Amino acid sequence: MPTNLPEFETPLAELDICYEALKEHAHGDEGTYGEAMKLLEERIRVLKEYFINNMTPWEKVRMARHPMRPQPVDFGRMIFTDFLELHGDRRFRDDRAIIGGFAMLENELVMVILTQKGRNLREYNDTHFGMAEPEGYRKALRLMQLADKARRPIITLIDTPGAYPGIGGEERHIGEAIACNLRDMFRLTVPVISVITGEGGSGGALALAVGNRVLMLANAYYSAITPEGCAAILWRSPDKTAEAANALKLTAPDLLKFEIIDEIVPEPLGGAHRDPTAAAQFLREALIRNVKQLRKRSGSGLKADRYKRFRKLGVWKED
Repeated sequence: MPTNLPEFETPLAELDICYEALKEHAHGDEGTYGEAMKLLEERIRVLKEYFINNMTPWEKVRMARHPMRPQPVDFGRMIFTDFLELHGDRRFRDDRAIIGGFAMLENELVMVILTQKGRNLREYNDTHFGMAEPEGYRKALRLMQLADKARRPIITLIDTPGAYPGIGGEERHIGEAIACNLRDMFRLTVPVISVITGEGGSGGALALAVGNRVLMLANAYYSAITPEGCAAILWRSPDKTAEAANALKLTAPDLLKFEIIDEIVPEPLGGAHRDPTAAAQFLREALIRNVKQLRKRSGSGLKADRYKRFRKLGVWKED
């Protein structure tokens, strides 16, 4: 069993190990072990259902950061075909925290932009754990503008805690890069669909999420600040992290209620990491459906809808 699993998932992991051990020991002897395996399968199903339905916001944040959770590049391999990666921002270098290029979604040619965290120490170092620098956002915008010229829909899959807060990024104007993305994505005349697949942190995520439709996987989170950052600012104590997660309303159901996102994409029982193929199929179906719907809109209509969608965010009433 992996040692870096969240502690609240340990009972499920232990049952999975028991089931695999029993399955291996049975060697096809269904008569002797079949009933025990069925009982264990049902126990796992019930526990997964209870586990998912009763997770706290802080547990959902930790689920979004699960070490075995599929990343956008993993979803990209399972959903799209004929991917042609395009490199560089034409100003500084190629940021590996964001990759993109043309690909096929069913029978539709689309521009795909994916964040990338990595799976090993070298990749973590290359991508800053999925935190892009200015050139990453400039590359993404360059590819979006190319897609706009080619009249191709744009799909962004996002899993990042935010933009990289390094000295180099400040020297190369990370704030300006994010601001330019926010401004120029409103000018695009093709469908833009953004999906939060894991972490959706601050302006680093929003700079890729000015979409006509914003989708979110069921166990992802989307917030202006991490719970740890919020706890540090408001309470100056890491002990308040769970309380901060509750206050931020960062889970998919809360964000759907506030109309910050448009659709929750379901995950397999127990989380996307338990069946990445099924999770990718759910997302693929949602993307195909939304692309077909948005393709019916004119370029001016897509711009107007995107502007209207974001203008209404943050509206509040005084009692």
